Amino acid sequence: MTLLCQKSFFSLDSEVSYLNNAYRGPILKKSEEASLRDLEGMRKPYLVQSEDFFLGVDRVKGLFADLIHGQRRQVAIVPSTSYGFAVALNNLGNSSRKKAIAVSDEFPSGYFSLKKWTEENEGELAVIHPDAKAETLGADWNERVLQSIDEDTAVVLISSVHWMNGVAFDLEAIGKKCKETGTVFIVDGTQSVGIQPMDVKRFGIDALICATYKWLLGPYSLALAYFGELFNSGKPLEESWMNRTNSRNFSGLTDYQETYLPGAARYDVGETSHFLTLPILEQSLLQILEWTPEAMVVYARELKKRLAEFQQERGLHLSMDRYHADHLFALTLPHGTDPQEVKRQLEQAKVYVSVRGTSLRVSVNVFNDQRDVESLMGALDSRKKF
Repeated sequence: MTLLCQKSFFSLDSEVSYLNNAYRGPILKKSEEASLRDLEGMRKPYLVQSEDFFLGVDRVKGLFADLIHGQRRQVAIVPSTSYGFAVALNNLGNSSRKKAIAVSDEFPSGYFSLKKWTEENEGELAVIHPDAKAETLGADWNERVLQSIDEDTAVVLISSVHWMNGVAFDLEAIGKKCKETGTVFIVDGTQSVGIQPMDVKRFGIDALICATYKWLLGPYSLALAYFGELFNSGKPLEESWMNRTNSRNFSGLTDYQETYLPGAARYDVGETSHFLTLPILEQSLLQILEWTPEAMVVYARELKKRLAEFQQERGLHLSMDRYHADHLFALTLPHGTDPQEVKRQLEQAKVYVSVRGTSLRVSVNVFNDQRDVESLMGALDSRKKF
């Protein structure tokens, strides 16, 4: 499947070049419409049937399972990545292993979750840094992560794509090493799932947590989590009525059932139904599956290629190797350039990116086209010092 620009599916202003999906993804027009339809039920609650508390949840779980090549029964709806990390880390069980692995500059939710686990278990948090002098940053960093995993490692918690610089971690290789050493593998998929193919089985992932408001084009305060069979007998963070076996029998809820629903449903956050926001996510998942991540990432790569050429023409570098994502990447600036000032100047030209560290973080999706890339390059070229 070959994709063309899909900007017409969104309500983005035509004169805006929004190259900042990694900050927050826009919602689809059809998602807006779905939320408004759901709002009608809030206006008229007598239209809401008991099954409406569950059917949307079931559909979203099924769609996400299809997207990540997992099973619906292993998907939970949670409010955030930090909630999902807490579920997984609280259910690692008692182990003599005390070593946990993260990478440097990991997103705070992952870092603090892992740090807490090591403190509570008198363990060691090994933070893996890349070699700053390495010619191939991504390849070197991946190799260092692989070498750090051993029989003493209890858990690896890593982002699929680094949120600051777009380094892509080889999940299949890391997952294989984790399986060989009996290490639990937890992945934050927030910055890749929805535009980059994901296969939890092939990659050997035990838990995958994804905030929905970025590449899943969903709402804020909602996340989707895959918990593998390793967690099927674990303890949830809260005791919701909705994750019990009799939850769909409203007239019999006080016939208290101790048994949880099978699979990962025990980890669903309370009030799982998320009226108004879950319909937004359902529509985005349907659309992403129609576009396919395989086609979306190819589309993104074509946009990145032009920026790589632009950087090369100016004596700067933008890696196109497999250890760097095609949809999210760091655009280095000439030495001594103030990235915040560059960002302000870009926004005056209605070009939107983020600053992470000393670089511009650019992130492209199917609503972007070569005109957006040209707008970015033109705005950069218009600066006297570039």
